[in-house]
Amino acid sequence: MRAAELITASLLALLGSLVLFDALRLGIAWGSDGPGSGFFPFWLALTMIATCVGIVAQALWQKEHKPFFAPQTLGPVAKVLWPAIAFVALIQWLGLYVAAAIYMAFYMRWVGRHSWAAIACISLAIPAISFFVFEKWFLVPMPKGPLEAWLGY
Repeated sequence: MRAAELITASLLALLGSLVLFDALRLGIAWGSDGPGSGFFPFWLALTMIATCVGIVAQALWQKEHKPFFAPQTLGPVAKVLWPAIAFVALIQWLGLYVAAAIYMAFYMRWVGRHSWAAIACISLAIPAISFFVFEKWFLVPMPKGPLEAWLGY
């Protein structure tokens, strides 16, 4: 597990460094109108890098070496991974909101074993609320599919 931790922490620290330098390019100073564009990304990236350094230190000083994963853990990981991949793929054809409703309904039933009433309420309410927050309130267009086009959006 040590190698996996070292590689992952190093890659994430590298990604954090890229964000950090871009944040510096944008400006992190506090001006008369508030923080610069890079202020929050800078501190988030710095926190990420510090956490990665802590993970590397922990991995180097750890005495017990456990395997990165046990073979029996691949099933639960796949159970989470392939519906997420399908969700991302469905966004291209159905739009974000319909794909999210399908994903939530499928996941709630398959993994959570929830009742059909709870599934209907949650998988319809969350995308509808998200639609009104992003499209109407913040005026941020999200990927739409044929249903939204049919409804005039």
